[in-house]
Amino acid sequence: MGGDASAGNQIDPRPVLIVTGLVQEARIAAGPGMVVICSSSDPRQLRALLTVFDPSTIRGVISFGVAGGLDPSLKPGDVVLATEVVAGDGRWLAGLSLNEQVIANLALKRRVVRGGLAGAEEVIVAQARKAALWLQTGAAAVDMESHIAAAYAADAGLPFAALRVISDSAHRSLPTLAKTAIRPDGRVDLRKILSGVVRDPTALSALVSTGIDFNRALRSLRGCRSFLLGSESFVTAA
Repeated sequence: MGGDASAGNQIDPRPVLIVTGLVQEARIAAGPGMVVICSSSDPRQLRALLTVFDPSTIRGVISFGVAGGLDPSLKPGDVVLATEVVAGDGRWLAGLSLNEQVIANLALKRRVVRGGLAGAEEVIVAQARKAALWLQTGAAAVDMESHIAAAYAADAGLPFAALRVISDSAHRSLPTLAKTAIRPDGRVDLRKILSGVVRDPTALSALVSTGIDFNRALRSLRGCRSFLLGSESFVTAA
């Protein structure tokens, strides 16, 4: 019986697939036990990458990165641990079976809430659209990867979880440049930003504020890597 118990306690050696939208997020997530995909904030590219990815080589999927706030009470740097992901008529549960101590440690230096994530096919720029999406879905935040990652995990019969850090609050409208400033490699297109500022100098203040909030979110995200490291106990939500 001792041998059987030992076998039952063995940890699945396969890595966890981490789905990100930006190269900065991918760098934070990278490490032993992780396979990282970066969509470059392009849902079509993410779907294409997942189409050729073998689900039998991984033991779970985690969406990890920043998000736009929908709940007006959330501020940049706050963390959303997903209970579910909604997009259109789709709804997927998110696993939250990680060690509660991991979650408690996250909450020592930042606000951590559990709530839904809304999936979007483009950057939600306008404050009014954020407000409408919040009323429609009740989700705490919105991003462009979690719904795709959740659907992939469900189709493959794999557990799924998501951690997203608020980058822009529900009260903030992003500069229009935010929709087009991400290059295919996931990096920020500085030339496009500069040319946009030349055309509209009033955009500079909004870009600076957005950048400050984004950097705050990335600092918080770096402190959340223990969430990924705790995924050895990862199982499907009940």
